[in-house]
Amino acid sequence: MTGADYLLPFRTKLRSMRTESFGADPAGARMERIRRSPHFVDGVFQNPVGARTRPSGSTVEFAKIYFHKEQRARRTPTGTVPVHATTLADLAAPPATGLRLTWMGHSSVLAEIDGRRILFDPVWGERCSPFPFAGPKRLHPAPLSLAALGPVDVVVISHDHYDHLDLPTIRALAGTDTVFAVPLGVGAHLERWGVPTSRMHELDWNETATVAGINLTATPARHFCGRGLRNQQHTLWASWAVAGPEHRIYHSGDTGYFPGFRDIGAEHGPFDATMIQIGAYSEYWPDIHMTPAEGMRAHLDLQGGRPHGVLLPIHWGTFNLAPHPWAEPGEWTKDAGEEAGQAVAFPRPGEPFEPAGKLPAEAWWRAVSQPIAHPWRRPRGAESVAETSRGDMDLAGER
Repeated sequence: MTGADYLLPFRTKLRSMRTESFGADPAGARMERIRRSPHFVDGVFQNPVGARTRPSGSTVEFAKIYFHKEQRARRTPTGTVPVHATTLADLAAPPATGLRLTWMGHSSVLAEIDGRRILFDPVWGERCSPFPFAGPKRLHPAPLSLAALGPVDVVVISHDHYDHLDLPTIRALAGTDTVFAVPLGVGAHLERWGVPTSRMHELDWNETATVAGINLTATPARHFCGRGLRNQQHTLWASWAVAGPEHRIYHSGDTGYFPGFRDIGAEHGPFDATMIQIGAYSEYWPDIHMTPAEGMRAHLDLQGGRPHGVLLPIHWGTFNLAPHPWAEPGEWTKDAGEEAGQAVAFPRPGEPFEPAGKLPAEAWWRAVSQPIAHPWRRPRGAESVAETSRGDMDLAGER
């Protein structure tokens, strides 16, 4: 047996796994629709403002930071993350105020709005990776099983990265009657995994689908797409503005800061609650993820420039995806909220709350985190987040 013969079964296995987990490229009528999109230029989807999607700076320096023993320890909790074991009793009674949010970890949120149930970016898999044996692993379990979640009216996907679009989760949901709302091109993955096109709303930016009386609008974001090394940029990324008869909510997906938040807020807001990405930021990719300071600015922009509604921080605490300390996004967001006078909810994963009711406010992460340096804090008397332009912000890359 030659070395090549010995490796053949492993290569075959990898090829088979790629076929399943990497999804499918848009083709046919779907690709024709993509080509007609005003946001598809020169063969790729374009961001609303320029964005570098590949890490900048020295790869060697990044590797030194990322794999440094002490720094690696800071990127994980020191003990068991206090997950709220969501039960049927927690979700059985409808929200008294008509709006209830349950953060399931990372960017997964169950929103119960005006009698309907919307599930954003559901990821129940153990790893956000194309392979079950490698890639970022969950730092805490899912608060409840998908089967225990109960019926969902619509599943909303922000983009096709592994920590937002999870094969085992989608396969499980494909066996239900739920409808899917996804950005343009993402439907190719879902169709490959068993979701019929009759149960999909595939939207370009600023297009709206109505499901069970709820309007779901795909709004711009500053990010990118792709599930493999050969990234053709043929699937769109989006944030989502959701409007029911009585309430409005917003989910940012993944995005860098950009002035378009003001336009989204002017057209679709103000919002009773926003779910804003505040984790996995780095000076190596400043254009495609927001720091907590930028996330707070985005929320204020969405609300017309003033504190309003409730901000729920997302995209942190569940997977180790960036060089910053594990609990830093929570701590920084807490400071940013206090500085801006903005209400922020800090639920444990799985802890339901109503934005119009009593908000979970305890800094629960401190019990399982190493000490945090707070490098973003300004001297007393410095201008507030609400008054700070983006150019003056204390970004991660300015520490």
